[in-house]
Amino acid sequence: MTIRVAVAGLGWAGRELWLPLLGEHDAFEVIAAVDSDTRACEAVRQKIGVRAYPDVDALNPHDVDLAVVAVPNHLHAETAARLLRRGISVFLEKPVCLTLEEAANLAGAERAAGATLLAGSAARHRADVTALRQVVPTLGRIQHAELGWTRSRGIPRPGGWFTELSKAGGGALVDLGWHLFDTLNSLIDPAEIRQVVGVTSDDFVRAGGWNAAWRLDDTPTGGGGDVEDTARGFLVRHDGVSVSLRTSWASHDERDVSMLRIEGSEGVACLRCTFGFSPNRLPASELAVSRVGVTTLLPVLAEPVGTEYRTQLDSLATSLADPGNRGAAIADARLTVGLIDRFYQSAHPVAG
Repeated sequence: MTIRVAVAGLGWAGRELWLPLLGEHDAFEVIAAVDSDTRACEAVRQKIGVRAYPDVDALNPHDVDLAVVAVPNHLHAETAARLLRRGISVFLEKPVCLTLEEAANLAGAERAAGATLLAGSAARHRADVTALRQVVPTLGRIQHAELGWTRSRGIPRPGGWFTELSKAGGGALVDLGWHLFDTLNSLIDPAEIRQVVGVTSDDFVRAGGWNAAWRLDDTPTGGGGDVEDTARGFLVRHDGVSVSLRTSWASHDERDVSMLRIEGSEGVACLRCTFGFSPNRLPASELAVSRVGVTTLLPVLAEPVGTEYRTQLDSLATSLADPGNRGAAIADARLTVGLIDRFYQSAHPVAG
């Protein structure tokens, strides 16, 4: 059965990512689009011929099976909750929510009408991450994970909502860190965090001129912002596993590099690649495993940029049909948003 989809939010992600991907996929039919910008709605209506509305309340639950929500961060939870309470299931771009209060509201909305909330974070669906996942069970008892995503130049739309704390909820930690935490939880069993130490900096946001080269359609509306462009931290889980983290929207590095390094009692596996859509990429993903002083490079399937989003859609229909997934996205989001909040508290302690 074809899943009838409405896309809510016609910014870069909704317009350039989700509308084309859903339109190409046999399991989905895009029947509507939603955005408060009437020009964006009209452009979509003319381009792909679907109905367009200024508000999600205009969607009919009898006509829509799923809403893909790609609105700005501060509207994620509120928009998703409104849809869920009307019985429309939701596929929500990360971050699922910005506070624990929003997570509680989403949980109530999901229960209210029996709809399902599914969360979007595509990195775990990459072929190279899948190859790393297959290696992890051979590493013995996991002791440490190192997570990194560092861009050379990649501040999204400086002066737009991404760099405004009240709308984004944070900077590089929320934007890139959510992907890293989600990917780690797909590699090793999630666990609560016992200790968090974090620091942030905003040198590149304040300087201006470090915007993302692949978002040329989003003209900067001004410089600066009140979020971090870099976050570094060290975490200790209740099971004793330590985690080091770095996320950077901009840096003095030559390339945009993502790195996942998992250390175990029987070996170490390290994946170096480039997440996302940046054209300033590593030429290929590299997965190395070291044991007793010997390092081996493992083969990794090469795939076109953005394939992980198509792969994510392949499993979405099955996930939507499984009632066992109800509540799972919110439970994961509670852990992640609670962790991010503790990270910011450590980085910006309140004076006594």
